[in-house]
Amino acid sequence: MNASTPTLVPMDSAQIRRWLDSGRAQYVADRIEAGESRSEAEANALASYSSTFPGDIPSPTQRLFDVVLASEVVGCLWLAPRADAEPDHWWVWDIEIEENFRGRGLGRATMLLAEDAARAEGAKTLGLNVFGGNAVARQLYRSLDYRETAVQMRKNL
Repeated sequence: MNASTPTLVPMDSAQIRRWLDSGRAQYVADRIEAGESRSEAEANALASYSSTFPGDIPSPTQRLFDVVLASEVVGCLWLAPRADAEPDHWWVWDIEIEENFRGRGLGRATMLLAEDAARAEGAKTLGLNVFGGNAVARQLYRSLDYRETAVQMRKNL
C-alpha cells in the first residue's frame, strides 16, 4: 500500500453520528433532485435509516468506514447486505469522496476496497444505486463492470 492508496477504517460511534446527520440530509437532497417532493424524500429517508440504524445505532450487518489516505479522512463508505435479498447479495448504500480529493482515482480505489470488504463478508454480488444525474459516478461504475439492472424514469406533469 502506498501513500496514494486509500484504506478503509471502521467508523467509531462519534463518527457514525456525524455521518448519519450529514448522510440523511444528503439522501433527502438527492431524492428531491431526482424528482421527489420534500415530504416523499423525508419519508423515504426515515424508512431507510430507521430500519438500518434503529436509535441511530447501526444494525449488526451494517459496515461503515472512513476512507483514509495518508492518515487523512477523505471520504466514507457504507456497505451492508440487502434486506430484501439473499444474505450474500450486498449493496453499496453510500460512497462519498470529499470534493477536494475527487479526480485522483480515490472513488475507483474505494470501490475496489468495497468489493474486497463485501467478498470477505461472504458476498457473491455487490450492487448500488446511482441517481440518473450523476454522470461521473455512472461512468465510474460502468468502467468497473457494474451493469444497469433497472432504470427508473419520471416526468413532471
